Amino acid sequence: MHPKEFWRRVSDGLEIGELWRRFRADALASYSLYNREVDWSPFPGERPGQRFLRIAHLRFWAMLMKLSPPRRILLLISLVALVGAIAGAEVCMLLSTCCLLVLLALELADRVVMKRDLEIARDIQSWLVPATPPEIPGYDMAFATVPANTVSGDYYDAFPRQVAGETSPRLHVVVADVAGKSVPAALLMATFEASLHTLAYTLPELSDLVAGLNRYACAHSLEGRRFTTAFLADIAPASGELRYINAGHNVPILRRASGELERLEAGGLPLGIRGDAHYDCGATTLGPGDLLAIFTDGVVDAENAQGQEYDEPQLLALCQRSGGRAAADILAELMASVSAFVGDAPRHDDLTCLILRRSD
Repeated sequence: MHPKEFWRRVSDGLEIGELWRRFRADALASYSLYNREVDWSPFPGERPGQRFLRIAHLRFWAMLMKLSPPRRILLLISLVALVGAIAGAEVCMLLSTCCLLVLLALELADRVVMKRDLEIARDIQSWLVPATPPEIPGYDMAFATVPANTVSGDYYDAFPRQVAGETSPRLHVVVADVAGKSVPAALLMATFEASLHTLAYTLPELSDLVAGLNRYACAHSLEGRRFTTAFLADIAPASGELRYINAGHNVPILRRASGELERLEAGGLPLGIRGDAHYDCGATTLGPGDLLAIFTDGVVDAENAQGQEYDEPQLLALCQRSGGRAAADILAELMASVSAFVGDAPRHDDLTCLILRRSD
């Protein structure tokens, strides 16, 4: 095989800069994983050399204990053999290399199987959320999500829902965030989606719907440890009347056509904390040119490599200058702004945002 073809195949055609960026992101994520089990605080009377050896020892054990018992033994054999090879025993070098290659092959096999399962889970999860916004005359909507891992604990949806006493259906909009991330949060997100769609057509009142979701969440929240924050709203398209409940979620931003900013706070506790929780229902009206931004904490809590958070002032400023632009353009600017701020730093939480704008 020609060297250029070999390199293209190995690197998937990626440029050196992109390869380095991905390696750096993986290295930072691994560094954070192992450092969680390291006590960095200096011991009384501990000299710098002693502290270095203690931390190195703790990191080694943190890595070793991530392996299964047989693989731990295999790694230890390879390290002992490596010491022998340094001492001049050539057979030890061969033994160390073989053990490390076998260990690498076993770990790669696990990773491939896990990656395949996660990709299937990601595909299933994508079926649970709309691929495109519903077409509502007089309204412009866009949404996007970026999981911290392969699958996400964030949820968003928009669909017509019949409300008691009204002839025309309302637009039901929801953005939710299950505590945690990855597979456990994704599984609870799926149960939230199922319960929402079941209750949405049997409980016409928004307060009853949220109370039903809360009871279901309490039964599956591991005594409140797996709670869910959510913002749910029913919108009458013709009049723009909006009824909403904020269940412990990040407070959405409502930008009026005049440039004034409002926050939609009425509601109560996150779902799954207390079965008898009370939820206040808020109400407002979306006028022509008004814009509503609903987001999860993955937006405002996004961190860069220096540990700084994106925070709400930047988001508020972006909404303030949104003017009469299309929802998709505003969303694209927001996602690009967060991505540029985070850079190569690993993402610590799922990121989701829904932009809804009433036409002028």
